[in-house]
Amino acid sequence: MKKSLQIAGAYIGLLVGAGFASGQEIMQFFTSFGWMSLIGTGVATVLFAFLGMQITQIGSRLQTTSHKEVIYHICGKYVGTIIDYLVTFFLFGVASVMIAGSGSIFQQQIGISPMIGAFILTLLVILTLCLNVKKVISIISMITPLLLLLIFVIAIYSIITNQTGLAKLDSTISQHPSAAPNWLIGGMLYVSYNIAAGISMLAIIGGTVKNKKVASFGGLLGGLGLGLLLFLINLGLFMNAGVIEGAEMPTLLLASNLSPVLGFLMTIALLGMVYNTAVGMLYAFTARFVQPGTPRFKGSVIVVSVLSFCASFVGFTELVGSVYPITGYLGFILIVAIFIAWLWGRKKDSKNAVTISKI
Repeated sequence: MKKSLQIAGAYIGLLVGAGFASGQEIMQFFTSFGWMSLIGTGVATVLFAFLGMQITQIGSRLQTTSHKEVIYHICGKYVGTIIDYLVTFFLFGVASVMIAGSGSIFQQQIGISPMIGAFILTLLVILTLCLNVKKVISIISMITPLLLLLIFVIAIYSIITNQTGLAKLDSTISQHPSAAPNWLIGGMLYVSYNIAAGISMLAIIGGTVKNKKVASFGGLLGGLGLGLLLFLINLGLFMNAGVIEGAEMPTLLLASNLSPVLGFLMTIALLGMVYNTAVGMLYAFTARFVQPGTPRFKGSVIVVSVLSFCASFVGFTELVGSVYPITGYLGFILIVAIFIAWLWGRKKDSKNAVTISKI
C-alpha cells in the first residue's frame, strides 16, 4: 500500500505542473464552459484513472527505463516510432512551459524578473537530475499533500463566500478564451496531452516496481487524485469568475486574496509542482537518448535544461495555449492504442483461462 501511495503521489506531482495547479490550463480547457465543465472533469477523472493503471502496469511488466519500450509495446514498430518521436518532442515542450510558469510565479508574487525565476528553477532541476530515479520519484511525491490541502481550502472558501448568482457566473466565465470547441473535447484533450507528456515518466515509475498489482493500484489512486484536484480547482475558479479575469495564475490570485499566508504557501506549493513536472519531463526526455546514472547523462541534462530555459522566453500563457492543444490531439492516438492493448490483453487472458479450465 505504501508503494502504491508513493506511485500515486508521483503521478499527481508529475502532471500537476504550472498550468494545472495555477488554474491556467483548467481555465482554458474546463472552466470557460461554465457548469458543463463539471461533467468534463468527471470524464477526465475516469480517463486519468484508467490510463494511469494501464501505463504503470505495462511499465512494471516490462521493467522499463524509458518510454520507448512501452510505446513500442502498445503501438507496434511503425506507429510506435512516430509516437515515440512525438512524445519525446513534447516532453521538451512541456518542460519549457514549466520553466516559463516558474518565471510568472516569481513575477506575480515577488516582483522579480521572470527570467531570474526561470533561471533559479532551471538550476534546481539540473541539480536534482544528478540523483537516481528512485530519489527523483520520492521528491516528486513529497509536495502533493500540501497542494491538495491548499486547493481544498480555496475551493471550499470560494463556495461558502460566493454571493454572485449562478447564471451571472456562467455568463461571465463564458467570456474567457477556451482551448477547445466544447466541454467534452476540452476534457478529453486535457487528459490526452497530459498522458502524451506524462507517459514517459509514468512508464519509468512503473518500471521501478516488480509487482504489477501494486503499480496498477498506484496508477488508479493517482488518477482519482488528479480528478479530485481538477474538480476542486475548476469549481473554485467558476465561483470566482469575475475576480480571476486576466490572471496568469488564477489559483494563486485567489489564495493571496484569501490570506497573505495562504498566498505564500500556495506560491511554495506551485513552485514545488512546477519543479516536480520540469524534473519529470527533462529526466524522461534525456533518458530517451542517454542511459541514466552515467557521466554522459549528467552532461546531457545540463545541455537540455539550458535549451529548455531558452525556449521558455516565449511566455507562459502563450506556451500553454499553443503547445498543449497540439499535444492533446496527437495524444488521442496514444489513448486509443492503450485502450486497444487493454482489450487485447483481456481477450488473451480469457483464452488462457479457457485453456487452463479444459486441462
